[in-house]
Amino acid sequence: MNRSLPLIRLLDRRARALRRHLAAAIAGKEAGVHQARVASRRLREALPVLTEGLSHTKSGKASRKIARLTAALGGVRELDVTLRLIDEFTDRPNVPAAALSEVRAQVIEERERRRRGMVKRLGHVDITKLDRRLHSVKHALLHAAPGQHGWRGVLAARVARRARRLARAIDEAGQIYAAQALHEVRIASKKLRYALEIADESGAAPCAESVRTLKRVQDTLGRLHDLQVLQHHAAAVGATPRRRRTIPDVALAALTRLVEDECRLLHGRYVAALPSLAAVVETARRDVPARLTARRSARAVKMTLAARRRAAGGRA
Repeated sequence: MNRSLPLIRLLDRRARALRRHLAAAIAGKEAGVHQARVASRRLREALPVLTEGLSHTKSGKASRKIARLTAALGGVRELDVTLRLIDEFTDRPNVPAAALSEVRAQVIEERERRRRGMVKRLGHVDITKLDRRLHSVKHALLHAAPGQHGWRGVLAARVARRARRLARAIDEAGQIYAAQALHEVRIASKKLRYALEIADESGAAPCAESVRTLKRVQDTLGRLHDLQVLQHHAAAVGATPRRRRTIPDVALAALTRLVEDECRLLHGRYVAALPSLAAVVETARRDVPARLTARRSARAVKMTLAARRRAAGGRA
């Protein structure tokens, strides 16, 4: 059996997801923009691992094209979430409707501007050429010689590096409410999760529980970040000269306080999850890399013993 088959299936799943969601994003569907961005990040994380030690994969060119897709989708995705949050707040009691309405109008205007830019930037990415690059990676995986593919060691080092970065971000954030520091924890958690997903889905080092824990923390900090973006837009409306807006400062202040209250609540949820997050970091720093490299080491020992037996047989 070709040992690369699990990796080929992993590559195929990620490539299919990107194609499917990208089509929905170009069609203007909100969910498509989000899912296409996630799919692009997952594929970018996998390519350097899958192609380690392989020749003629053109993975660098593929990664650069995918990075352009990720960047093009980012601005619209953020504003889609902001609009969804505004709709959510509209259904709550004691929320100043006029303030929400004016913030929504500003966000919609900005989203349409960014969407036009997104479609233009996506049009500059040759999807057919990207497919050819990914096919080159698949071809190289199919024809990889035994011992040529060093993906396990690369993934082990990548997971450990991502874990160390998350540990630093957690330490720097501490337990105080600081938007930028928490944002760094969110980004580091996301990157570690994508690396661990490769270890888990390939079957090389199953770690589904660690992935789930990171996803929960990422969701909490993601919601916190989205609320902070809403705060930013409310502040932008407040900075508009009064003669150009119809809502009083007190309405915007009330909206800001409601958003701030939820941010504090989410921060408390993050602090409560810190012990679980620390356990994941420890697993990713030591256990997962050890399991990824142990199988390679065992195979190397087995090959060495087989070579010795052949040599001994030749001398006899």
